Parts: sequence; structure tokens; C-alpha cells
Amino acid sequence: MTDPVFPAALKNVRPLRGANVIAVASGKGGVGKTWFSITLSHALTKAGLNTLLFDGDLGLANVDIQLGFSPRNDLGAVINGEVTLAKAAQRFPDTGFDIIAGRSGSGTLAQLPSQRLSGLRNDLLELAKSYDRVVMDMGAGVDRTVRTLSGPAGVTLVVTTDEPTSLTDAYAFIKLTHATNPAADLRIVVNMAQTVKDGERTYGTILKACQNFLKFKPSLAGIIRRDLKVRDAIRNQTPLLTRSPASDAARDVESIVQRLLASAN
Repeated sequence: MTDPVFPAALKNVRPLRGANVIAVASGKGGVGKTWFSITLSHALTKAGLNTLLFDGDLGLANVDIQLGFSPRNDLGAVINGEVTLAKAAQRFPDTGFDIIAGRSGSGTLAQLPSQRLSGLRNDLLELAKSYDRVVMDMGAGVDRTVRTLSGPAGVTLVVTTDEPTSLTDAYAFIKLTHATNPAADLRIVVNMAQTVKDGERTYGTILKACQNFLKFKPSLAGIIRRDLKVRDAIRNQTPLLTRSPASDAARDVESIVQRLLASAN
């Protein structure tokens, strides 16, 4: 992998204030980031943690769509001043975790002024004090919204696949995030791997690029094997851990949770 050229990173480094906040990001779309965020939230809840899933993909939100969930309120209502962020949190039936849904197709949310976006981030960090873990499903890429909302996260999980464009864009995200905040805890999740060995090779590719060009070693959060049960769960708008709890992908996400919790102790 060659080192892509990027503009100089912003230098407004912020301290990691949300130790219990997990940002789920990716360099590009189509890598299973939202599905992973949902399954991760469910696995954390099954591990006994009070968990909130925040749909931070402002403008292209789809957590509620994947789950067939119709929230009473969403981020649009929060932005419009109709409800507080806490009031927008709603328990998803049969899973035990709370969801703050986005508003799909609302470009106005993606174009929030910086001050409003920073205020939303601060409100989320305040709300995070009421939960054991907060999972943020971020939009793909490294735009202002992603940088602002994910900046204070205690851990950022970067989801990639073995496709060259996915690897290149994941590296781009890591490069900019690490340059902006060298203290950021960035970890790789390889999704849709044919085998564990294939997943390890994919991780090795991005690790080598990071070591060569950034002198930085993001750790491996885990490998999720390709599993037809995932597509089945998404089509049926049902969490994988509900529909197929013994599937390979379900076990792989639960292993990622075990590693996350072990590293936090």
C-alpha cells in the first residue's frame, strides 16, 4: 500500500474525555459498520453493561432502518430543540440497549454549524455518564462531523475489509486521526474475512502501512468472518444476536467485546 497524500491535519487536539465511549468508524461505506455497531451494542448489553447506541451518521442515518425501529424522537428533534438528547434515547425492545436514532436523508444535520456540532458532542459526553458504554456509529470518511463527534472517544474501532479501496480509506482515516490526536486509541476490526488467517493478512497489510509511514501500530480489535447469517438478519431487520446467536459472526463480535472489556480493566 502506498501512502496517499492528504492535506495537513488539524491541530486542535482534544483530550480523551469519553473513556466509556466507543466510536465505530471506517474510511469508506459498505464495510458493515452500522451492522457491526448494532451487534457490538447488543453484545455489550449481553455482557451486563448499560449501553447506548448513538447514530452519528448525520444525514445518512440507518440504524433504525436496519432494525425496523420507529423511534418517537430522533436527532432531528434534538437539533430543532424539541427534545433533549436524553429524551431522544429509547430502549430497543428485546435487546436491552438504548438508541438515539439519526434522521435519514436530512442534509441539514450533516451541515450543522461547528458550534452546534460541538454542543451536540458535549451533550453526548454528558449523557454518556449515565451509561456503562456508548457506541457511536459514525459516518464513513474523515469529514468535520466524524472528527468532531469521535474526537473524545476512549476507543475508536476502524472497520475495514480486504478490498484495496477499503484498506486505503481505512489507512486514510487512521493517518488523519492519528495526526490530529496522537493519543487516540485506534484499533482495527477486519470484517467479512473468509477465514481468520485471511483476516490476519488483511490486518497485516494495514499494520505494515501504518508502521512504515506513520511509525504507529494500531492494534487488532478482532476479525469477523464472512457469514450469510448476517445478511439474513439485516434482511429481516433483526439483530444477529437475536436471530442467529450461535453464528460465526455473532461469536466473533462477542470475542471483540471480551477483548475490549479486558483491555479496560
